[in-house]
Amino acid sequence: MASPADTGPRPNPLAAAWRSLSKPVFLPALLIILTALAAATWYGAAYGDDAATAFTGLRNRIGETIGWWYVLVVTGFLIFAFWAALSKVGRIRLGRDDEGPEFSLFSWFAMLFSAGMGIGLVFWGVAEPLTHLTAPPAISGLEPGSPEAGRAAIGHALFHWGLHAWGIYVVVGLGLAYMSFRRGRPLSVRWLLEPVFGRKLIESWVGHAIDVFAIVGTIFGVATSLGQGALQIQAGLAHLGWFDPSSTLLVGLVVLVTGVGTISVITGLNKGLRWLSNANMTMAALLALCVLLVGPTVFLLRSLVQNTGEYIQVLPELMFVTGAGAGDEWTLNWTLFNQGWFLSWAPFVGMFIARISRGRTIREFILGVMLAPTAIAVIWFTVFGSTGVLYQLRDGSMVGADGSIDTDTTLFLLFENLPGGGLLAAGLSVIAIAVIVLFFVTSADSCALVVDVLSHGGRTETPRATRVFWAVVLGLAGALLLLAGGEAALTVLQVSSIVGAAPLSVVYALAVVALVRMFRYETATMPRYVSIRPQATPSALVSTARREADNEEELQRNLRDLLRAQSSGARPRGPLKSASAALGGLDAGAGLEPAAAPAVNGADSATVLAVHDIPAHAVTVDTGTGTIQWDEESHLQDPIAGEVFDTPEFTASAAGAEYESERLLEKYAPEGSSEGGR
Repeated sequence: MASPADTGPRPNPLAAAWRSLSKPVFLPALLIILTALAAATWYGAAYGDDAATAFTGLRNRIGETIGWWYVLVVTGFLIFAFWAALSKVGRIRLGRDDEGPEFSLFSWFAMLFSAGMGIGLVFWGVAEPLTHLTAPPAISGLEPGSPEAGRAAIGHALFHWGLHAWGIYVVVGLGLAYMSFRRGRPLSVRWLLEPVFGRKLIESWVGHAIDVFAIVGTIFGVATSLGQGALQIQAGLAHLGWFDPSSTLLVGLVVLVTGVGTISVITGLNKGLRWLSNANMTMAALLALCVLLVGPTVFLLRSLVQNTGEYIQVLPELMFVTGAGAGDEWTLNWTLFNQGWFLSWAPFVGMFIARISRGRTIREFILGVMLAPTAIAVIWFTVFGSTGVLYQLRDGSMVGADGSIDTDTTLFLLFENLPGGGLLAAGLSVIAIAVIVLFFVTSADSCALVVDVLSHGGRTETPRATRVFWAVVLGLAGALLLLAGGEAALTVLQVSSIVGAAPLSVVYALAVVALVRMFRYETATMPRYVSIRPQATPSALVSTARREADNEEELQRNLRDLLRAQSSGARPRGPLKSASAALGGLDAGAGLEPAAAPAVNGADSATVLAVHDIPAHAVTVDTGTGTIQWDEESHLQDPIAGEVFDTPEFTASAAGAEYESERLLEKYAPEGSSEGGR
């Protein structure tokens, strides 16, 4: 028999999901996405066979107008990231000071790399270096197709996939992790700008607009990757002779992989996504290892060192190149597209790597997020890109007779050129398709989770129904962009990324300003712990005793006096009365207890003190007493102090822990709460 509690109406999960959404964010974002998809579909249908030329012209006009800003701001992000990592800021922990990392180092790295750009590396690992070989940037002055262009090609590719790309992700990920885990704000892009705008504006239409931009940019940025993945999966299946390329096949692939990603979304972060990330990293490593061992192994090992040098050399050459006055479209085709792409990805990747980085220090976060994936990119482009360049320079087997490069099939063409025959090529092709599918799934999975968090105002626990909805929207966006472009599908994807990145780049620039303000306060109030020895070392005791002794007998007597003084905390007698053997022998008032026993063997205890560095301009001297003073409140101002949130994020944050500590002190020890809080 049913209990009385079972007789009432059951709650509707869809209705509950709808109520939980932030309508001022969800509805405008969805409207903009659907409108943009409709416009792209109409644009492609209106131009018909001339769609490729029309979309290319549109992309170039956009790039020429705002490309300079992308180049400037992305390089600025890189400089900011290294400053934060290598300065005192790097000691700040993303969470409470007593927290440790939530995930192991391998799982952490696998998840951030898979979500960050894994599918792009597989797509462009062979195609981009070959393109730079046959059409190097005009600024380099290299002859197309020459060995010199081949050596520089990997450096040019790494310029797009190395530090600059991950510097963008660092800004967003670091800001989200700091504001949420340390300061207790909801995990949403809008809160990056609270130190600039204040809480009132962030909770108004200004904050809603920021999150709308983040959702729209993320959907189109990730749809670009999903479209590229679908194109390459189709090319691989056609290369194996299993299917013929068609629009139906493309849409079917998008639907299939989106469905798998949706299942992973439902299982949650710790189950589905971590397992998939570890699996595709393992398979990608296996694929690279096979090419390394079967291919020109010694040449690749030599190239690994050389390519690293090429990348270091090309960084200062290209980091401020905007394409102004250039005789080619290399910057438009490559640098601006990639930077726009990564800027669009940043809310998704930034929020994702923030969620998996709780408990790490800022130095660990930045160096891990920037250096480890860049090192993997160097290895990946060396194994695949250098092999493709070698085969092209040696045999001319990687580029068509007319100089054309089929970006969808170059990876599979590389497998055919490896020694070992068709069976090996087919096996590697199957593994490559599996890797692409898994990267495809993890990107869709992560994107749906992140966009859903944004559409709920930063709530990390969201209904399954809305997560599934965003996974479907993402698949729809990827499929429609592919269909709208037809033969120009890749160009359409480029246009969507560059446009979606424009408003987000302004948000990120303001986020850097906000973080600098917060870090200046954090480092000014950050204690520096020092260990003070309450007793002199054995060597110092002997040196002092010997300096005042004329013979061995006086040396022995002086040592006894020093040890006696060290033990009692008094000053020595006779010629040693000016020497202090211990801090306890100095004037009283230092707050240090004298040592209980001599420390002849160096086993003395040490007192640990928390020291705060004070700027010289903040110090004043009382003219009457000569006492040194400083006005703490006028020189240390927390830009977002005093704000309290009734959320789980605030309770679990460092700011929440400090607030709770002050509350308990006021309740149970009011006489010490002022001093303790200060």
